[in-house]
Amino acid sequence: MKIYGQSSRRTRRILGATVVGLLSVVAVACGGDDSSSSNSTPAGTEAPAPTDSGAPATDAPAEETPVAGGTLRVGLEADVDGLNPTASALAVAGLTMASAVFDPLFTFDVDGNAVPYLAESIEPSADFMVWTMKLRAGVVFHDGTPLTTDAVIKQFEITRADPLVGLAVRPYYPETGAVVKIDDLTMEFHPLEASQFFPTALTAQLGYIASPTWLDALAADPTLEQKPVGTGPFQFDSRTEDSVTKFVRNDNWWGTDIIGPTYLDAIEFYPVTDPDTRTEMIQNDELDILHTTDTNQFQTYRDDPTLTTSIDDNGEEYFLMINTAKAPFDDVRVRKALALATDRQGYYDLFNTGEGRMADQMFTPDSPYYNPDVKQEGNDPEAAAALVAEYCGENPVDDAGVAQCTDGKVNMEYQWSGPSVLATRIADFYNENWKASFNVTFDEKSQADNIQEAALGIYNVVGWRQFGAENPGDDRVWLECRNIGGISLNWPRYCDDARDALIKEIANPASPEERVGLIQELVQNLHDSYAYIFMTHSSWAVVNTDKVHGNCDRKSPDGNALVCSINGRMFFQSTWLSS
Repeated sequence: MKIYGQSSRRTRRILGATVVGLLSVVAVACGGDDSSSSNSTPAGTEAPAPTDSGAPATDAPAEETPVAGGTLRVGLEADVDGLNPTASALAVAGLTMASAVFDPLFTFDVDGNAVPYLAESIEPSADFMVWTMKLRAGVVFHDGTPLTTDAVIKQFEITRADPLVGLAVRPYYPETGAVVKIDDLTMEFHPLEASQFFPTALTAQLGYIASPTWLDALAADPTLEQKPVGTGPFQFDSRTEDSVTKFVRNDNWWGTDIIGPTYLDAIEFYPVTDPDTRTEMIQNDELDILHTTDTNQFQTYRDDPTLTTSIDDNGEEYFLMINTAKAPFDDVRVRKALALATDRQGYYDLFNTGEGRMADQMFTPDSPYYNPDVKQEGNDPEAAAALVAEYCGENPVDDAGVAQCTDGKVNMEYQWSGPSVLATRIADFYNENWKASFNVTFDEKSQADNIQEAALGIYNVVGWRQFGAENPGDDRVWLECRNIGGISLNWPRYCDDARDALIKEIANPASPEERVGLIQELVQNLHDSYAYIFMTHSSWAVVNTDKVHGNCDRKSPDGNALVCSINGRMFFQSTWLSS
């Protein structure tokens, strides 16, 4: 079976002639937790490489034999508005829940390669403009509907039409003939641009295939978004939003004889937005496993002999994201002033407590794409005040007569995802940084509303987690002009034709070395836009009790060892519980 490699930021391999096509739609947004690493290192210094996502988060001793039964209780950082892969804004928590119910067309192995899962095979044309994919035979959805080419095409077209999720599809495919049926199990994808690593885009939300029967019913009854129907090892049982979602084992799962048995009787997902509360719950035996980016908790987990912790910071970054299309931050001086006014070192010292690494850009220093010349400004309030004074002298009001400055300070709003005690403390910290030059108002939203308002451009500045694609080229969906509209995935709404041209060059480099240089140039471009104020490299910790085993025993249908977690996203088909 052919394995499709890609330039993984985790394994730090460089492959030749990389080009990107369809892009992942993981809408990663969060202001509730912080971001950092497992490595205790002084701020501003290079830490040793952190635990890889493929390293065991939970692993049974060799002498233990998996046992069936039990209900796994999972603590998540947020809930979601629905579990519909064609329309829901699935961030980390949503993707974790979805991974129990839906199988992906492709998934990542421990080396960062995209390998077939629901798909049996995929082959590109010589110019990478046509990809022929064959599905596995005999796969059925939870409602008995067979998985066929028609099911994949139906989902593709429904996804394309969605106002938000469709933004990851429409710009990259022709209006007609995007997916062509060859037979009941075979189809051709026709992207608009050559894409050597096309399968990487089908490893998450765009590759989670839902029952076409369920999608038809969903069109008549939108409440069914809360009751997903996929092909996965678990199927829907019950859901109370913001409380608990329960899935039970799918005893008719197609993968049992090919991949292995599913041991758990059920999984219960508990959205707990406050990380302190999540910690208390796992210590009080109310949870079995959780994910978090709150580095303040990491030592607590290490000190508890009943807990196992796996931490990775080679994925996404945590930063402040700025809406560049809306006054006052449509002026680069104001964006730069906010960066200069931000005490990055103080943030690290207070909220990371010696854990992990500060971030200047979207890559860690051990990545081949890291640009050593790019340094994130900060910790210079006097320079910030000078820029603000200049701006306010010229722009006391906008074109509509709305005051942009009051008492010589820029008026702004800071938004974050909650409710979370930690996120509120972070907001208060930023306000202390900014109040000498900015009049700050606060707006706390649920994660779903936070993502929606970012997509609609209804914000000034927001705490955000993003980037971190296994294939760095897939992050283009957040950056290109074509993804700006009434609803945008280019959240800052920053359009730069030179950046778009650079991204196209990155898609077809002459050599691996050229690709490295082009991506480093892109890193410089992102810095110069001042649309992002990089703070830290997000550290995702997956923490479980000593009753949880087997998370890292995942395999693909072809026997490839698969990653344990990706950016806090967890998987449970191979998990089992001991008494």
